[in-house]
Amino acid sequence: MTLFELAEEYRQILELAEEDVDPEIIAFHLDELGGEIEDKADNIAAVIAQLTGDIDTIEKEEDRLAQRRKGIKASIDRLKNYLETAMRATGKTKFKTALHSYGIQKNPPSVMLLDGMPVPEQYLIHQEPKVDRKQILADLKAGKALDFAELSQTESLRIR
Repeated sequence: MTLFELAEEYRQILELAEEDVDPEIIAFHLDELGGEIEDKADNIAAVIAQLTGDIDTIEKEEDRLAQRRKGIKASIDRLKNYLETAMRATGKTKFKTALHSYGIQKNPPSVMLLDGMPVPEQYLIHQEPKVDRKQILADLKAGKALDFAELSQTESLRIR
């Protein structure tokens, strides 16, 4: 197999991995290429490195787009506030143009809780308690004996 053909095979395997294909199908294609376990491990590590790089790129783009979304929302809020202030200042709280209708109107009623005032039981929503796994882990690591939990340590592959 030529280097070009080998590179094409690995490109196709990478595409399969990006499409969330069953790992056994990817393993089958890697087995088809042959070679020693060390060669296969290096090739799998290369695919993993490529996918990891893709994840990093996507996460950075998500962060960039989230910042852009927040900036656009802030601009919208500022423009709406500016328009509302101008409408109130001129006394024109309701009017129409050829493109839009504008009006300052009441929002639906909402509840404002008063500081320092207790809320009666009938208005409280009770929730199931949540397990504080971080505190349990810290106590177990500190040597505290707990009859409902124990430390567990698994193994996983690391590629460096």
